[in-house]
Amino acid sequence: MNFLISCMLRSMSLVALGLLCLNSSALFSQTQAAPQPQTQPTLPSRVHDPTRPEIQPNLDVDRDPIPSPDAEDNGPVNPAAPSTGGQTGVLQKQKNGSYTLHTEVDEVLLSCTVIDAKGHSVTDLGGNDFHVWEDGVPQPTTSFQHQDLPVSIGILIDNSGSMRDKRDAVKTAALNLLRQSNAKDAAFVVNFSEKAFLDQGFTSDLQALDRGMSHFDSTGTTALYDAVAASADELSKHAKQPKQVLLIITDGADNASRLSLEQAIRRVENLGGPMVYTIGLLYGVDKDESQRTRNALQMLSEETGGIAYFPSSLEEVDKIATDVARDIRNQYTIGYHSTKPANLGGYRTVRVEARAAGHGKLIVRTRRGYYARVKPAQPTQTAQETKQ
Repeated sequence: MNFLISCMLRSMSLVALGLLCLNSSALFSQTQAAPQPQTQPTLPSRVHDPTRPEIQPNLDVDRDPIPSPDAEDNGPVNPAAPSTGGQTGVLQKQKNGSYTLHTEVDEVLLSCTVIDAKGHSVTDLGGNDFHVWEDGVPQPTTSFQHQDLPVSIGILIDNSGSMRDKRDAVKTAALNLLRQSNAKDAAFVVNFSEKAFLDQGFTSDLQALDRGMSHFDSTGTTALYDAVAASADELSKHAKQPKQVLLIITDGADNASRLSLEQAIRRVENLGGPMVYTIGLLYGVDKDESQRTRNALQMLSEETGGIAYFPSSLEEVDKIATDVARDIRNQYTIGYHSTKPANLGGYRTVRVEARAAGHGKLIVRTRRGYYARVKPAQPTQTAQETKQ
């Protein structure tokens, strides 16, 4: 009997080892340089290889659309009962030039861009020039910074068939944006059509990012909202810089996502909220589709503090990339502790104004709100339990 049990255990071990090898091989295939489009695989869900810590998670999933780092956020998407989230911390520069995020309870950090009435960036403001309201109630600010801080950037490029002739110009513009950004920025690349592919994980290596943007495996559908939500989750899990940005380049309306536009925006806000910059290549597109796409991209950008661009030709995309890089590098970071108890949860609207002598009307762009994170209640002990 013991001999039979030993043989069975040995056989099971060999089968498990074989399966592990197969999963590791599939996981590795996603990270190969410039795979053939016909055979490009997605990352298998929930596979972890401890020998390859740099492998990034799958962006093509059946859930919402990737689990949040907080267990309480992982229920089904239901806009009527949103989960909660927020962003906490104070960013401090160390003597070696690196930045450390020191966590403080319930602090909300806002990345803000300020422009004047002519649309020019305003970069000479101080902390006392900013005023913050949450749900209409003034909030005292607790921290202020205006530095060219490193940023974590997700670059999302439409992989549908209509983008084939536009890809080279788009890739060139995106690489120029990265060249004009802070040298310590890190970026990842997602190519999306009916599915989202993480074709390059976080890196500052422009050659690696170039290879990631060179992957092209077009299909006829576009799952933009799923790609946005999944990329926001990628930022929340792997970004080393607290400032976060998504750049989306597309030429058509979403027609394949599991999530709605509102659910995707909620997901972004729920995870702390990167700014979303969008470029809609809508010239020559059907009028109805063009308007739907324009409305969606504008909503994505305006809700998160970014900008939506709609060039009239490919030749304008490179200048837009330069404008985005400049915008990111000239942001203010403002922190405050909400006067509204966190245990109330729910969505909080945010409004920021700037007023300064010598300036006319100033316009502040920042995210429009966030979900307050409800802390789980701590169990109480009875006198009997304490005594024991």
